[in-house]
Amino acid sequence: MSALHMFDMDGTLLRDTTAALEISRHLDCEPTLQELERQFADSEIEAWEFAVAVRSLWGELDPSLVASVVADAPWISGIDEVCADIAARGETSMLVTLSPTFFARHLLDRGLDVVHGSVWSDPIDPAAILTPGDKVRLADAERAARGLPLSACVAYGDSGSDVPLFAHLTHTVAINASPGLEAAVDYRGNDLREAYALGRALLDRPS
Repeated sequence: MSALHMFDMDGTLLRDTTAALEISRHLDCEPTLQELERQFADSEIEAWEFAVAVRSLWGELDPSLVASVVADAPWISGIDEVCADIAARGETSMLVTLSPTFFARHLLDRGLDVVHGSVWSDPIDPAAILTPGDKVRLADAERAARGLPLSACVAYGDSGSDVPLFAHLTHTVAINASPGLEAAVDYRGNDLREAYALGRALLDRPS
């Protein structure tokens, strides 16, 4: 049977940071961004309000700047190798992030099969900004399209935005997770290959 591997980006594939933080560092507006992220984490603002504020903070972004930020970002080791192994097995790798699609789509070049992120239009359309609950919706849509049961899915994440998806699935791997994220297994380290091995072990367990 095939399988679906679902990855979070900020804090999971991106180590100890977020796409927004990395871009803001390059634009010298990191303190303001950190305050916005705190407000979002404390539920003082909604996801779409965060997007509106950050878009205003950044102004128009040059695609070449975004590509440079992606290239220089502190990614976890082993992304390419994990994606290649998933593909070789005839399985599917999917990224679902609340961060902008214009940043996340660069991971298609690393071997991810499917990438979902928030669409930052001008002006921002609140309906196009993803929420934690959308991770469940998108995961279910992808597995249904491939005829997979929940038991053939494994999720990898690190924080509160992954809570709904982790509660929905049995096979879950917390990667350097913050407190409050309950998972089937917990991984601490900087090698996605090691976390992926834990995920494979979950899939291989007798049901």
